[in-house]
Amino acid sequence: MDTIASLFSFITWPVSWVIVQFHKVYGAIFGPDTGWAWGLSIVSLVILIRICLIPLFVKQIKATRAMQTLQPEMKKIQERYKNDRQRQSEEMMKLYKESGTNPLSSCLPILAQSPFFFALYHVLAAIASGKKIGVIDAGLLESARNAHIFGAPLAAKFFSSDSQVSALHASLTDVRIVTAIMIVLMSASQFYTQRQLMTKNVDTTVKTPFMQQQKMLMYVFPIMFAVLGVNFPVGVLIYWLTTNVWTMGQQMYVIHNNPTPGSKAQAAYLERLTKHVTQHGKIRRRSEKAIVKAIVAKGRDRNEFERKFVNALNKAGLAAQPDGTVTKSVAQAAAQTEDGAVAGSTTATATAARRQQPKRQSKSQRQSGGTKAGDSPSLEKSDAPQDAKPAAAKQPEKPGSGTRSKAQSGQRKGGPQRPKSPSKK
Repeated sequence: MDTIASLFSFITWPVSWVIVQFHKVYGAIFGPDTGWAWGLSIVSLVILIRICLIPLFVKQIKATRAMQTLQPEMKKIQERYKNDRQRQSEEMMKLYKESGTNPLSSCLPILAQSPFFFALYHVLAAIASGKKIGVIDAGLLESARNAHIFGAPLAAKFFSSDSQVSALHASLTDVRIVTAIMIVLMSASQFYTQRQLMTKNVDTTVKTPFMQQQKMLMYVFPIMFAVLGVNFPVGVLIYWLTTNVWTMGQQMYVIHNNPTPGSKAQAAYLERLTKHVTQHGKIRRRSEKAIVKAIVAKGRDRNEFERKFVNALNKAGLAAQPDGTVTKSVAQAAAQTEDGAVAGSTTATATAARRQQPKRQSKSQRQSGGTKAGDSPSLEKSDAPQDAKPAAAKQPEKPGSGTRSKAQSGQRKGGPQRPKSPSKK
């Protein structure tokens, strides 16, 4: 490890300078010789480096998703040219060039962070051996050697000898307890970060060997860090633990706001977006508009979760537009207009019916058939002929009286009479 760290000795001066500047700030708050001042200086160094690496992290996400999309094509090339390695490599490079994908882009954050990691290791190793390095002079060297994190010196290791730990004014038991806890936390955070990526942010519709490799790395990386962690000084463990926590939080943010298409995280994201859009009728964030725009542009190539999202909007009377916005659908607007027109006509018809309804007559008026001045005629008497006598109309017929009307006797009015059929005795 010391040999590898010496290769990055050219960057030890800027790393040590950044640590010293942060130490001045935290030293004024917690004291210059405290472990909090030096420990927080290392944490601040990590945060500063990771902020500078955010553009590379974005490229890593895009490259990883592009590689997942190309896995089926890559598998076809491998099967087609399995006996010709050179042609296989040429076709792979051609596929990368056509899609604009670089396989090394997914490793850029780790590669860019490695020099700072080994430079910090070189600085802490020099502090442990009592050597001045970079901008750390004799006074800062003595202050760093006396700094302890929960009783463990920043330069101590898990396998440090008792004499080395005693020279740093600490106990070997305290050093091993603190380093063991940090190694466990470092490995656990690494495992959770990788597991979160595999279980939530992977397209479940595409089964490729790439997923199997990721699952293997999910278990290999924590074990590797646990084995290497026993050789790291406490300060380097602080650096790496902070890096893992930052990566975990950064990945959680990306999964929550920009998940991989076809993953479980996308299903949860589109479900939240559907509730928000149906309640407010519009999309506010620029990132949400970009996702809706991409879904609309896919057309028939949408996955299951994206089709459910579009159907849910249609049921709510909304339609996603090519620019990422959401508006009321034409059918919904027409239905609302038709409903308003029908409701208006129904109201007008009811009002007119109420206006044309005749005034109700009393019982005596209905029996006499007469109306008072200003009263409307009865609807029951309007169809009866005026010269008809009510008494004759209401007089009941007596059975066997022989007084039948012409209509009852079978005779026709104003025409030839129908002959009567002979009676049967």
